Amino acid sequence: MRRRVAIHLLFLLFFAGGVLPLFANQVGRIRIDGPIGPATADYIDRAIGVSGERKDACIIIELDTPGGLLDSTKEIVQSFYGSKIPVVVYVAPSGANAGSAGCFITLAADVAAMAPNTSIGAAHPVSIGGGGGGDEKTDDVMKEKLENFASSYIEAIAEKRGRNVEWAKASVRESASITAEKALEINAIDLIAEDITDLLQQLDGREVGDKVLKTAGATVENIPMILRERVFQAIWRPEVMFILMLIAIYGIIGELSNPGAIIPGTVGAIALILVLYMSSILPVNVAGLALIGLAVALFILDVFTPTHGILTTGGIVAFFLGALMLFDRADPSFQLSLAYIIPGVLLTALFFLFVVGKGLRAQSLPVGAGRETMIGKTVPALMQINAVGGKVFIEGEIWNAVSDQPVEKGAPVEVIGMDGLTLKVKPKA
Repeated sequence: MRRRVAIHLLFLLFFAGGVLPLFANQVGRIRIDGPIGPATADYIDRAIGVSGERKDACIIIELDTPGGLLDSTKEIVQSFYGSKIPVVVYVAPSGANAGSAGCFITLAADVAAMAPNTSIGAAHPVSIGGGGGGDEKTDDVMKEKLENFASSYIEAIAEKRGRNVEWAKASVRESASITAEKALEINAIDLIAEDITDLLQQLDGREVGDKVLKTAGATVENIPMILRERVFQAIWRPEVMFILMLIAIYGIIGELSNPGAIIPGTVGAIALILVLYMSSILPVNVAGLALIGLAVALFILDVFTPTHGILTTGGIVAFFLGALMLFDRADPSFQLSLAYIIPGVLLTALFFLFVVGKGLRAQSLPVGAGRETMIGKTVPALMQINAVGGKVFIEGEIWNAVSDQPVEKGAPVEVIGMDGLTLKVKPKA
């Protein structure tokens, strides 16, 4: 009886504050490293679902990103809000950054944590999708609308999570960026942890909504990407789109310059479709695409015109500038490295000079064999030739031959025409 009373008292003490302790011997963990895109949003949403079904104490999202798409960021924030378990975003390791979209994601977490010597901020939105050109006033209006939306959106996130609203708005409007230490000082994040072990210790006993986290000594269970997520995450990068663009150019032009190869054209067509799909979500600059198209035209023209390499030189310059301008360089998550641009330019120039050039020149060469080369040739008759038939040996093959004037065996005849697989000949004087 006394034992039962003691148990009841313990329960009353535990639940007196209306907080439910969350007992679990494991936590979920995923790693996000790189730009935020559709594949990232799908991965995070699935991982939260998996971790929730396992009834983990929480899910930890290790984050290091320069930014990404606003639409994908909104999907991730909605996944956080709908999660059945606490979501912890941990900007790590040291030197990592939660920039642009990463700032929204970190502030939206139930618990925002950072490793020492990391940074967060610079959440000013940039235009996403095919840009470059258009009315400048219209562009300014769209940028202002996008900025206003992003500012109000991050303000709502900060208010919901009880974090520094003024700094959150400044991260959008002024591209403000701060260190982990400063973020903790101004209440932009909740804690700084050296590593996962330290993070679990600091999370232990923390109240999240109506739950108390019990994470000290918990087992960390990684939730890996599935194949589909890995594939889309791998291709959703500026450098991958650039490489696919090169493959599309090489394949399609290679097929046109060497008709019948089939494989280059097929590969090029598939690469082109992927490029078109990726250009709808990546910040592609129309001026960059136009310069690359001009470069391809100059390379082809130089094959047919005796410019002594002037057009090729112009093509190389145009291709380099186009590749440099291809993506919006205002956002570091979409910058194309010179380590990809320079080899791509050189490889493309060599491809057009040697592969395409030789293929197109070969098509313009005179016919070396066939009907056109046989007419007018003089060969000996293998047997008597008359209007009914006969035989001649020409270009390594024996052909049927007919002649209006009889020709004796061994006499020279001149080929004057062809009817199907029969040659018309006449005696050679």
